[in-house]
Amino acid sequence: MDNGYPVRIGAFSRLLDVRTVGVVVAVLLPLSLLVMLASLSLGKVFVPPLSVMQALVGDADRGIGFIVTELRLPRILLACLVGSALAISGLILQSMVRNPLASPDILGITSGACAAAVFFLSFLAATFSQRWLPLAAIGGAGLTAGAIYLLAWKQGASPLRLVLVGVGLSAIMGAATTMLLVFSPLSTTLSAYVWLTGSVYGAQWRDVGALACWLAVMMPFLVLLARHVNVHELDEGLAVGIGLPVERIRLALLTVSVALAGAAIAYVGGMAFVGLIAPHIAKSMVGRAFPGLAIVAALLGANLVMIADLMARTLFLPLDLPAGIFISVLGTPFFIYLLIRQRH
Repeated sequence: MDNGYPVRIGAFSRLLDVRTVGVVVAVLLPLSLLVMLASLSLGKVFVPPLSVMQALVGDADRGIGFIVTELRLPRILLACLVGSALAISGLILQSMVRNPLASPDILGITSGACAAAVFFLSFLAATFSQRWLPLAAIGGAGLTAGAIYLLAWKQGASPLRLVLVGVGLSAIMGAATTMLLVFSPLSTTLSAYVWLTGSVYGAQWRDVGALACWLAVMMPFLVLLARHVNVHELDEGLAVGIGLPVERIRLALLTVSVALAGAAIAYVGGMAFVGLIAPHIAKSMVGRAFPGLAIVAALLGANLVMIADLMARTLFLPLDLPAGIFISVLGTPFFIYLLIRQRH
């Protein structure tokens, strides 16, 4: 019996192995629930799993209920949403520019969001509420992506030029962020450093709701564009030959990728390497057909951020470290491995 489902665009087709995707998802979903349960239980105050269940249904002691439902659960759900958004964003970028090293942090999108956020914290936080910080980060990511696309344009924005310009702008934005920190008050610099590292500390239900709504708005666009993603991994001439408006689709894919990454970065800061690691692991599990790949990458990204946050909260008690530190510890050698593999 054939378990594949053909995904077609004109003359191009790719087989989606439904059974393999189903098996992987069936493994990752229980893993996600176990990580969630561990995250709800472990911390400065240990909450037994049975008490966690009681707190979730409203039958626990008020103190335990507050710890589980107000302190830990929003943090865990935000980590899930952020990890999924960054993973799908990185997956889109890797397919769009045909470069396995592409991700929001490598191409400068993260750096643009961070520079805008630090500018807000340094010069605007005294005038505007902290609630405007996510909007500043999204704006910085969008402006940087627009600059990348315009600077890479030469009778079209080729994937190679997008990567080169993105890496260059990432360096410029990193330098601008450092300069802003130098001229900022010490209190601002300390909070900015935590934000730049990437942390879900202090997550609230309004953050979870806002990011969930934003991702829900993005999903229809992602579904509409999903059937075109795999074509961009092939030769551009082939895509043109089967009648695709390549530049319009590329711009649309970049917009969706930036919208996903910018929103995630806006709520947790510069959490690097999630958009690089999760898509690669997903491809090794389920192949390259985008629909199943996106689901698996999202689950892997969610688990990666949740596990990193769990380690950050529990390994060095009573300290609560930024989750981005532990993701970077994993991501840096992974990035070096990819560089070596590309070289050979």
